[in-house]
Amino acid sequence: MTYNSKILKAFESVIKHLETSISALKHNDKDAFSNGVWHAAAELEYTLFLFFLAVGDEHKMSLAKLNPDPKSLQIDQAILKVKELVDKAQNLFRVGDIINAYKSVYLARHYVFRVQESLTKNKHKVGGRKK
Repeated sequence: MTYNSKILKAFESVIKHLETSISALKHNDKDAFSNGVWHAAAELEYTLFLFFLAVGDEHKMSLAKLNPDPKSLQIDQAILKVKELVDKAQNLFRVGDIINAYKSVYLARHYVFRVQESLTKNKHKVGGRKK
């Protein structure tokens, strides 16, 4: 299997986990939502790793890194933004725009990290009240 096909397969996996998360969020299933987010984050990391293996030029990829500030987004908005960015990355990758596809994946990963941070904070708040 080539790196390109592995990247496309990773995109599909990320999207599947995001769709699971979005569905869980709609049904107020916090455990399934958290689990889906965790899996999507892992797949995004794997996708970025595959980009580096496929391109082999870390210098170009490192220049593409961005530092967004998604702190103002609610969890539901952030997860929809992640899905939008992954869909965009997949389309860009398919037409050969590797650098912009990478940028979109990188941004998506950043948003997922913010969602995970928020979930962790909420979990500690709930856990703190139970004690």
